[in-house]
Amino acid sequence: MSLPTEFLDQLRARVGLAEVIGARVRLVRRGRQFLGLCPFHGEKTPSFHVYEDHFHCFGCGAHGSLFDFVMLSESVGFRDAVERIAALAGMTVPEASPEARERERRRGSLFDAIEAASAYFHKMLRMPEGRPAAEYLRRRAVSEAAIERFRLGFAPDGRSALKSALARDGFTDEAMIEAGLLVAPEDAGRSSYDRFRARVMFPIADSRGRVVGFGGRLLESGEPKYLNSPETPLFHKGRMLYGLAHAAPAAAAAGTIIVVEGYMDVIGLAEAGWNNVVAPLGTALTDEQLQTLWRLAPEPVLLFDADAAGERAALRAAERALPLLHPGFGLRFANLMAAPGDDPDAAARRYPKQLLHRAIVEAAPLSEFLLMTATRQRRLNNAEDFAALEQRLNQYALEISDADARRQFQQTFRSRVRRAAFRGTGNIHAGAGTAMRAARRKGRGAEPPWAARASIGAPPAVAGANHADGAAARPAEWTLLAIMLNHPEFFHEVEDSFGAIAFTDFNLDQLRQAIVQALSGGETLDATRLADALAAAGQEECVADVLADPLIRTHRQIAPSAPLEQVRATWEENLAVVRNAALSPLSTATAGGLARLTRQRAAGSGGDDD
Repeated sequence: MSLPTEFLDQLRARVGLAEVIGARVRLVRRGRQFLGLCPFHGEKTPSFHVYEDHFHCFGCGAHGSLFDFVMLSESVGFRDAVERIAALAGMTVPEASPEARERERRRGSLFDAIEAASAYFHKMLRMPEGRPAAEYLRRRAVSEAAIERFRLGFAPDGRSALKSALARDGFTDEAMIEAGLLVAPEDAGRSSYDRFRARVMFPIADSRGRVVGFGGRLLESGEPKYLNSPETPLFHKGRMLYGLAHAAPAAAAAGTIIVVEGYMDVIGLAEAGWNNVVAPLGTALTDEQLQTLWRLAPEPVLLFDADAAGERAALRAAERALPLLHPGFGLRFANLMAAPGDDPDAAARRYPKQLLHRAIVEAAPLSEFLLMTATRQRRLNNAEDFAALEQRLNQYALEISDADARRQFQQTFRSRVRRAAFRGTGNIHAGAGTAMRAARRKGRGAEPPWAARASIGAPPAVAGANHADGAAARPAEWTLLAIMLNHPEFFHEVEDSFGAIAFTDFNLDQLRQAIVQALSGGETLDATRLADALAAAGQEECVADVLADPLIRTHRQIAPSAPLEQVRATWEENLAVVRNAALSPLSTATAGGLARLTRQRAAGSGGDDD
């Protein structure tokens, strides 16, 4: 039975998620969240995170709300979970009213009608009338296994084919109209008729796998090409995601969910082995759909068509997400790197699987996507151009409701723009960050539609970039710095090695020395207080550049939530790279920097000598 929304909201307000989970799991506070060992799989390193309104395990993918946790941990249904939580809060679960019981009965009959229609459409695909639909699916390389898995079907071209078939099974016109299967006549003297005719049918299921509506594609020319079920007691277009029931378990296992634009994209990627894929129902992503995606993964990957429409859809999704952002959650944007106009379905059939894998792995974070979008087709020749760009990016940041997330976006945008203005260059491939991105792009096709033309997306240009050893070591230097910035508690394990090494880049080595000075003063600093100390030392912009770099932002082994074992392994690996570079002759940048310091000290001055 359904329960009043007001009651469930009161229950959530009275009983904290950390309180319920903390009764079963030892939790340690980490900022605004809690961390502990996952109760759903055996692990020795904590990867189970508890936030204000949900939990997520980065080890096994377990994810959900207060009610989900009780359902999973105690193997009970939703109502039983509600009753147990209500007992903790001293609240009484309201009894269902006669009206509520009647609504449940009618919902049950609607589910039955929709299920009967789905079975009918699926059967008709195998009939002679369904041959055009079967041929269409064959041309689209849809296998028999996919037809069965997604229960694809065919709606015959007749005013009452479905109506007559379901009437024989005892369904009334009223039930079929309410389920969205028939269209009620405007003229009282005429009869109802089938909504879907001469279409390939795509059943749309809810998160539990129950069919609640349909999408239908015309086989002949005409409009609308795609037709969805209307709003019904079961079907709400703005809340549904095609393929959700199939994708949710795969998303939990993979740790991510992929969002495409259409039904055939979901099916095509599933045929290629990507099962964690969903699609909105022919419209821009809604707030409700974004919240559903975030319950599945903290950073859903948007993989839209490689055309102008796909670019516009991606930007609309980014703008829709901004007011909803909160720390730890965002979006990522993948570039198909395919022929213009290709969609994910076509790319999955035409290109090697590695292409899709690379596109998803290299998906740009939301902040980076907005930077690239804002700088595309934009000339950056003077102070006025940079000021206009900074104003546009700040408008994006101001859309973010969460203060912490808004501040981080503002800092990232401001730092990138001002670094680019300082360099006075419009070349996106400037600096060490470019070398790293160029290596990732090796063998790639066209740039994404939103590829930037200005240097905002790159980390700051650094001296000595032509020195081979310095260029090779620089990503490792950035990684070591990011570890210290995200995990200052790790400093005392590596104080000797971090204090003794010298970075090939002069500016980065200055930041390294400032970190050593701040953390070796005897006072224990967390990440926030370390950032304040470095800002006071004049290192604020360099810190922002390191943490805003796409490689650093997407490096899960050094993220603030990363387990110490992962951090330690990543540290050792990158420390070895830096030490190897140190054995080579001094880079031009470091040698020049040391010479300049020598001259300054000899002159008794801390300023430049020119």
